[in-house]
Amino acid sequence: MKIRTLFLIATVISLSAGCTQETQNKFGRAINNWTGTDGILEIYAGNKLVRRFLKIDKLSTAVGTDREKDRPYRYGYGILDANLNGTADKGEKKVYFEFSDYSTSYVFFENPK
Repeated sequence: MKIRTLFLIATVISLSAGCTQETQNKFGRAINNWTGTDGILEIYAGNKLVRRFLKIDKLSTAVGTDREKDRPYRYGYGILDANLNGTADKGEKKVYFEFSDYSTSYVFFENPK
């Protein structure tokens, strides 16, 4: 059993060493998506916080269906923190959101609590 596990680990390391950095990043994100992240997304208008989404598993970049080219927006699901107090209060629901890479200042981070 130990030999089989060591062989599997060696195979994964060997295969990942031959991958590009972007492929390694995608692999890392896939593992992170599988394990889950308690993310927070804050959206700013100038220097003012205007929206906050809580308990986000991941942010995704939209990809064109016929050209395989990234589109200039991101999307995800999270709880809309309507009163911006940093807590998912009763009545605040999970929603779908999108935001543009061109016109939006945002910060995405893992919940430190």
